[in-house]
Amino acid sequence: MRLYWEAPYQEEFEAQVVRAWSEGEAHYAVLDRTLFYPDAGGQPCDTGTLGEAAVLEVQERDGEIVHRLERPLREGERVLGRLDWARRYRHMQRHTAEHILGQAFLRVGGWQVRAVNMKGTVCTVDLDGPPEERVVRQAEALANGAVYANTEVRSYFLDEAEAAHHGLRRHPSPKVEGRFRVVEVVGWDKVPCGGLHVARSGEAGPIKVLKFERHKGGTRVHFAAGWEALELFDQEHRLLQRLGERFSTGPLDVERPIASLQEGFYKLRAEQALLRDELAERIMRELLADFPGLTIWAQVPDWALEMVGKRLAEWPGVLALLVAQAGGRTRYALLKHKSRQEDLEALWEAVLKPLGARGGGALVKLGSLSAPPHVALEAFRSHVAPMG
Repeated sequence: MRLYWEAPYQEEFEAQVVRAWSEGEAHYAVLDRTLFYPDAGGQPCDTGTLGEAAVLEVQERDGEIVHRLERPLREGERVLGRLDWARRYRHMQRHTAEHILGQAFLRVGGWQVRAVNMKGTVCTVDLDGPPEERVVRQAEALANGAVYANTEVRSYFLDEAEAAHHGLRRHPSPKVEGRFRVVEVVGWDKVPCGGLHVARSGEAGPIKVLKFERHKGGTRVHFAAGWEALELFDQEHRLLQRLGERFSTGPLDVERPIASLQEGFYKLRAEQALLRDELAERIMRELLADFPGLTIWAQVPDWALEMVGKRLAEWPGVLALLVAQAGGRTRYALLKHKSRQEDLEALWEAVLKPLGARGGGALVKLGSLSAPPHVALEAFRSHVAPMG
């Protein structure tokens, strides 16, 4: 018996274990009656306890409600079941809010719901209309109007033949045969649904659309509802308060000092890029002066490795190994100008591969070494010295 449909606000129940079995370390039980809602219709399953056993997951299999447990139960025993009520109630709020939003989008934009996901504190509803700010904002306002109306939410069963005469927002699934369950937000929405919902629309609010985006030719709307929306508002308000205190302004005025700070950051970053470019050029010139034979081995700052390496690779006659210390590892750039006759791959195999080198490239090989910088430089110097 599915008690969750008859008494969705009940937190405890007694039941008898009809079947119990284990599959490896997973334990399962079917009861003669249950308040535990299975994972279905986009609504997550309930969790809680059956006796001393934690209920980890609930699924419907071949018409039976199967409870996956932390420890085994015995067939025939009677158990006391307790729901994680806070979890259940949040799921009811999410699901009712999704119904209210679905009707709001239909009324404002003629959009139909394609799919829903209510697995997390931020839920999504996929709609068949193109992203449009006006429709989203008006639908959000209309949905909260339905919340404030605080109308009754009720459920009942209809025969399949009656469906066309009840003004349902969508038809029942083609898989449904015979009687099906309807959830109605009185005066607002009526839709086939097997999920659990709050008793009045006011319990589902507030409903807040967090963002919307194009998705598979339609629109995906991200929203929060009920306690989860209030918790999100609280987190965001506290964050804005802290930012306001840091910038000596009100919580709703932090955008201006942040924009000013961002503008300054971009300016400094651009100046830094110019300075690094100039410094990389200077490092290259100094290396060319220090190694007149144009066979170069040197350690450079980590930020300059690629910049200096690419410049040297364009200088006629250059063959070079540059290394840099980056935290606890050594980075390298092995390079040459196309005018040099050396085989860079052979040089890498002979000198750097024995030092644990990784990486690759054609005229510029970039990567990392397991050896310290000075070891790599000495190995390179020893190898190329006879060439000079």
